[in-house]
Amino acid sequence: MSQDAPRLKHLLAAGGLLPMAGIYDALSARLAEQAGLPMAFLSGYCLSATMLGLPDFGFITLTELVETAARIADRVRIPVIADGDNGFGGPLSVGRLVRDLERAGIAGVQIEDQSAPKRCGHMEGKRLVSHGEMVGKIKAALDARRNESFAVIARTDAVAVDGFEEAVDRALAYERAGADAIFIEAPETEEQIRRIPELFARPTVFNFAIGGKSPLLPVQDLAALGYRLVQCPDVVFAISKTLVALYGEIARSGTYAALIDRMTPFADFNAMLGLADIAERERRYGPGA
Repeated sequence: MSQDAPRLKHLLAAGGLLPMAGIYDALSARLAEQAGLPMAFLSGYCLSATMLGLPDFGFITLTELVETAARIADRVRIPVIADGDNGFGGPLSVGRLVRDLERAGIAGVQIEDQSAPKRCGHMEGKRLVSHGEMVGKIKAALDARRNESFAVIARTDAVAVDGFEEAVDRALAYERAGADAIFIEAPETEEQIRRIPELFARPTVFNFAIGGKSPLLPVQDLAALGYRLVQCPDVVFAISKTLVALYGEIARSGTYAALIDRMTPFADFNAMLGLADIAERERRYGPGA
């Protein structure tokens, strides 16, 4: 059903701050779309947590990402950007990733300059590939795409490893290589956050990571500074808190009766999944149609 890569390019060119809400499966993607969000972000953090029950530490494979992306794109119309981690290998692997995501119906990919094993950008112990290797990955991604509207976001994790100025140097090199948007992960001060958008001609990304290393500025400030994309990836924090309460109540009382007011009614949930449309198609194609 998705993917409208040209629509994503139009959104990026239109101005204003775009929220990139984290998703991890087809249900979360449908809920994001139904909430009126203009786009969504297939978060590697969320995918590792929900698919494997593991932290964002490089456990997800290229195939697992692409298969999930394809299921998501089949159920929504809004553009989806996939978290491509470090590309799952060298430049040739990045090229395969881009081709596979395009076939899956995804509108763009985010690639970072960490070496394996990669990890969440707000965790300790990150290591980087060279400038040249990352530039090669960006060029491979751009050459591999069949639709020039497919967005390639280049992320650097250099702030925590080599400092802010090194991160800026790397990001400028990635911009020169042709990346469609620039993402300096985990700036550590408000001054760093304020400097980033003015340094680049391409759209810039801010990661609104709860509990992370970056100060969390109000969204109005981020927009005024010139950021174009704000990632809100940590939806699993909300989901896990809800499930902890639900399962705890069942363990305590034997049912979730005390929490029914916090649950989506059966009919409403089926409506979210598109049951009426499916039932109509069953009538259209069934015996006696």
